[in-house]
Amino acid sequence: MPKLQWVFLLGCIICCSSADAQTTSVKPGSGKLRRLAFFSNERPVEITLETDYKKMQGAKVKGVFQPAVVTIQLPDSAAITENIEVFARGEFRRQTCAMPGIMMNFKTPNSPRLSSLKKLKLVCGCGSSGYEQQLLLSEYLIYRMYNMLTDLSFKTKLAKVKYKDSRNKMKEYTQYAFFIEDVDDLAARNNFKEESKRTYLTEQTDRQTMTLVGMFQFMIGNTDWSIPNYHNIKLLRPAKDSFGVPLVVPYDFDFAGLVNAPYALPHVDLPIEKVTDRLYRGFPRSMEELEKTVALFNDKRQAFTDLIRNFDLIDRGDRETMIKYLNEFYEIINNKRRLQDAFINNARKQ
Repeated sequence: MPKLQWVFLLGCIICCSSADAQTTSVKPGSGKLRRLAFFSNERPVEITLETDYKKMQGAKVKGVFQPAVVTIQLPDSAAITENIEVFARGEFRRQTCAMPGIMMNFKTPNSPRLSSLKKLKLVCGCGSSGYEQQLLLSEYLIYRMYNMLTDLSFKTKLAKVKYKDSRNKMKEYTQYAFFIEDVDDLAARNNFKEESKRTYLTEQTDRQTMTLVGMFQFMIGNTDWSIPNYHNIKLLRPAKDSFGVPLVVPYDFDFAGLVNAPYALPHVDLPIEKVTDRLYRGFPRSMEELEKTVALFNDKRQAFTDLIRNFDLIDRGDRETMIKYLNEFYEIINNKRRLQDAFINNARKQ
């Protein structure tokens, strides 16, 4: 190849690389906000979300979008204001909470700079009180804890959201919420694809991953999940293997004992009275499998504790309660008799 062509090609590569790197900030009148970069920076964003909240909450048909205006203020960047669409998520939250979870659709004709965010779930506090914000932030930390255990987990983005009603039927308030990474992005960065059409039994999923998920759910005191029903879990399979064994990814932890929300109750068929009572919902594992997984949890114990203790958006007393609950888990898994009772003797049989 002639020297001049090599110089031109090298220049193109450098330009393309520089363009790809400019994804963490947006300048006035410049390019789009990139979805992957949005989750790569842990610093919270500030958002104003204006829509008709009473209409959204009372919508009789689920999944129908309505107009909204969003302003996103990124750290060290100019604010972006565009027209998007939203709808209320979650049957239980729509019936129970003053503010449900929200699906935000940024990919609209009037949202050119935010369109690459596509659709993202925003997890909101159940109500406007400081107490409900504390519960929300506790759930956010659970996602962060699971990130420490495996890359096969949902990334989150903390946001300080001002809820503004377009018809002035709801008092304006500001509260922390968090975005959850889209499942397609989670799958792509791990070289997987989502599986959502076939029905799987729990033991038809990847055994090692299922052991990790089961112990994590036991740690946080969460029984609100099911593999066959795709309830609060996603299944991912290898991208190039349509019949590969699926791997389990958990999400939605507001019913966990570590959060201890007042509306959270165990299913009536379970032999526990409150969500803070731990119950392993997986199937029996060998002691060898358990000890391997226990070693991973022990390795992350200090990191879990530090994460909670240093997260000063949650009141100190609540943080200490969370750490105490965590320590009770470690007392169980580091006692062989109690470990066997929880994960073998009292495990599910069917």
